Amino acid sequence: MTHINIASLEVGQEIGKQEFWFTRDSLVRYAGASGDFNNIHYRDDVAQAVGLPGVLAHGMLTMGAAVQVAVDWVGDAGRIADYQVRFTKPVVVDAREGAVVLVSGKIAEIDAENKIVRVDLTATFNDTTVLGKAQVRVRL
Repeated sequence: MTHINIASLEVGQEIGKQEFWFTRDSLVRYAGASGDFNNIHYRDDVAQAVGLPGVLAHGMLTMGAAVQVAVDWVGDAGRIADYQVRFTKPVVVDAREGAVVLVSGKIAEIDAENKIVRVDLTATFNDTTVLGKAQVRVRL
């Protein structure tokens, strides 16, 4: 049972913000966990050879981190009913400084009858939106 009273929610209400710091070590660990060992996620020379500005964070790593804002708000990952994003820009992870992705969530739609709330996430890196149309449906 969630602690959130749906009657107290309003469209436009912010549900939380988080910063996610990705390092090259993060990318290697994610590659091991996901099985995605594409060289563009850990080798600058390969990334640049295919026209990229540098090593990129895995899109699914960025997507997975971003949804954590909604999970923390609702308190249970099992309450995520649906989650969709469009990958709009890459997250370039500097070898020394890493990359910080800022994520915030706002209530966009409330279906009180079915106890479903749509949360729109905004994920930015270097002031650029990296996930478009990031929408999470949360079952309360």
